[in-house]
Amino acid sequence: MIKRAIKAWLESAGYAVYNKHTHYSRDGLNTLHNDSFRSDPVFQAAYNRGVRASNGVDPQFEWRVHIALWAARNALRTEGDFVECGVNAGFISSSIMHGLDWNQVNRPFYLVDTFTGPVLSQYSAEEVERGRQKMATDAIAAGAYVTQVDAVRANFAEWPSAKVVQGAVPDVLGTIDAKKLAFLHLDMNCAEPERAALEFFWSRLSSGAFVLLDDYAFTGHDCQKRAIDDAARNLGADVVSLPTGQGMIMKP
Repeated sequence: MIKRAIKAWLESAGYAVYNKHTHYSRDGLNTLHNDSFRSDPVFQAAYNRGVRASNGVDPQFEWRVHIALWAARNALRTEGDFVECGVNAGFISSSIMHGLDWNQVNRPFYLVDTFTGPVLSQYSAEEVERGRQKMATDAIAAGAYVTQVDAVRANFAEWPSAKVVQGAVPDVLGTIDAKKLAFLHLDMNCAEPERAALEFFWSRLSSGAFVLLDDYAFTGHDCQKRAIDDAARNLGADVVSLPTGQGMIMKP
């Protein structure tokens, strides 16, 4: 009787229609919850700017961009520059800069990448065994990674405070002239450089700054998650795991 009553309540609340009537079903996220942000003209313009940065390729990860825009917008409440490690074509960062009207914000946004794809020697033995290195090799061969840094610079030319930094993390981080950070986005698909970047920048993050981790909770990225969790514990922080596959830290 109790089970039937609970089932009836769930059906009346809409839970039983989950598998038939999802509002949003892409990028590993399936939900019937409200996704009205997608119809917001400001969001659409920001997202479409990201698509333009990627030469018209739409990866269909609106909810990830929604999270990135929220974090970046709230990061403006604290002092510091913005940094993204793992830029590729610049989808997320272009969406943020367009959505936040970056020329009015007038803060440096450092855009760090090899612009040749992931550094294959940085993958751990476990990541190699799990196929992460091969996936990166195949993606490079398929042209999934931008290798023309001039094209990236051209994409960001409309924002004079955008600073494209070419090099491998962590080696290149010492060249970044940012004393304080309000926002850090990590998307390098590999545990070693992501942990190194978090540890390098932690002391520069202002109180209330956001760290957004693109691959944190994605299936197959367990090595990255463990590396970030361990680093966060050592730094006195913790990570919230998001259903988008991202992770987020707010600096205490």
